Amino acid sequence: MIHALTIVVVASFPLLTIFGASTDFLTMTIPNRVTAALFVAGAAALALTAPGWAMAGFHLAAAAVVFAVGFALFALGWMGGGDVKFASAIALWLGWGHLFDFVLTFSIYGGILTLLVLLTDRVLAPLPMLRIGFLARFPEHRHVPYGLALAAAALQIFPSTSWMALLPLF
Repeated sequence: MIHALTIVVVASFPLLTIFGASTDFLTMTIPNRVTAALFVAGAAALALTAPGWAMAGFHLAAAAVVFAVGFALFALGWMGGGDVKFASAIALWLGWGHLFDFVLTFSIYGGILTLLVLLTDRVLAPLPMLRIGFLARFPEHRHVPYGLALAAAALQIFPSTSWMALLPLF
């Protein structure tokens, strides 16, 4: 029988992921408390489900690899720090087995998002009253909220993880 706490913890993944993407869209910032909650919930989910040291290690390794590569991209100015932390917390949940799919999917979504933002910027230029969230400030700083791409990829891949078997289907 699945413990109710496990269900709550596992169900927190999509909620925190959506909240992180929403704040990134609106403010171009993913709050550290959201990323920390996602990471703590992932660690708690691993502890509650006791998948074994090897499996927990693979999940931690996925998060560490994403953080290391993301840190290098941040140092080059190609990725925001909040996006790196958010991606690392998501990788903890998805684990090593889904890491390639996550990186590939979020890269595709990130490219599409960037193209949409550039096109939207041209279309909305004469209509400033339609600019909302990060789009209101896009002409000034020209950054794209990759938290949206990270969240979309995570939510697409999450149903294929073993975590979904822990959630009752209503």
